[in-house]
Amino acid sequence: MSRTRYTCPSCDRDDLVQAVPAVYLAGRDAVTSRERDSDGDMRTVTRTVSTGLSDALAPMPAPPTYAIGCLGVLATAVSIGTFLGGVLAGKWFRDEPADEPQESQWPGGWSAPEVPAAAPPDLDFLGWISAFALLAAVLVFAVMLRRRATFARLTRRRHHAEELWSHGWYCHRCGTVHFEDVPGEDRTPLSLQRFREKVWEHGGYGDLAGERRVVDSVRD
Repeated sequence: MSRTRYTCPSCDRDDLVQAVPAVYLAGRDAVTSRERDSDGDMRTVTRTVSTGLSDALAPMPAPPTYAIGCLGVLATAVSIGTFLGGVLAGKWFRDEPADEPQESQWPGGWSAPEVPAAAPPDLDFLGWISAFALLAAVLVFAVMLRRRATFARLTRRRHHAEELWSHGWYCHRCGTVHFEDVPGEDRTPLSLQRFREKVWEHGGYGDLAGERRVVDSVRD
């Protein structure tokens, strides 16, 4: 059984017309490379690299990045480090008071003059640093969880967008997209931006299409 071939409404040819899902998937490759880590050891790293065209035809916005999480990890490390510093210095968890200085006795019963003991360093600032760093870490992780929850709620209707998206056809010659066999949609050629707006509006996150615009001149 031969595959149905659709012609482009702009150039009226079908040799370079391809289904949008196929174009999207073809532009997403897993690239493996060898890199050195912080210890100087070689490791294998796999990343997903997308073409500009694949990104332009995505059925939904990219999930939020969590680079801010590095700040949360750093704040957690600072909080733990300063707390342990106070513990090792004897600032916290000290059960007994320090021993009273003993008077030195010289031969003949003569007592040496008392030398005042050096005052212990004031390490109260370690507690404040640890507390503020811990608070910063909690706030960072709370922001990350909120972003994740917001994105999940915003894209809960993505299956509607993907249903319309799957009926799109891209012409590599004209750089336009059109729909086939979609009730209420004609075969009018659409720019990449207009195609994104239609698909994302169908999923309930059309407002993001105006914020995350694509370049209509994108090619493979």
